[in-house]
Amino acid sequence: MLSSLTLIAASSVSFAGVKFMSVWAAPDAATVSFKGQKVVALVISDDMSLRMSAEEALTRELSARGMQGVSAYRLIPSEELKDPERVKGWFERGGVAGVVTLRPVSQSKQKRYPADMWVSQNYSTLWGYYPYGWTTVYVVGSNPTDTVLVVESLIYKVSTGKLVWGGVTESVNPKSLQTLVADIVKEAAEKIEKQFR
Repeated sequence: MLSSLTLIAASSVSFAGVKFMSVWAAPDAATVSFKGQKVVALVISDDMSLRMSAEEALTRELSARGMQGVSAYRLIPSEELKDPERVKGWFERGGVAGVVTLRPVSQSKQKRYPADMWVSQNYSTLWGYYPYGWTTVYVVGSNPTDTVLVVESLIYKVSTGKLVWGGVTESVNPKSLQTLVADIVKEAAEKIEKQFR
């Protein structure tokens, strides 16, 4: 059933919330259900600390939605993690039905231009602004910066190895990894449900 599938993508929290930039679903995605089955949470990153905390957060989200969430780092030895044949063996021996992957795609910094800059002396009148505008390209006062994080979320069915669902999220100023994962799960679930109504 789609309801359990919709609840297993991954997540992100942000100042402005999670925004899906793109979403895709296999034609038969509505028939896939992982309820009561083992689903591995896999974060693709060489940063072990990030992997462990994100996989644990995702595992909790999967388990809370009726699946048997398992963190990949607990199932697969790290020295075998990048070998697809060895990982496939671990999934088969472990009775894994599905895999939810999260992969940070990019992180960038963007300047934010606060509204209070227009009350500064340089902007208050046309004739105060005019010479300023022609002599500088810098914004007066502090220029806060936003961190934009792009994360790819994918759901695979292990028995066929096929991609069932995929989405790319963008979040601004993520505050905590746990909340980020929970928000991506929630937003992904809503996107998937809308797609198959």
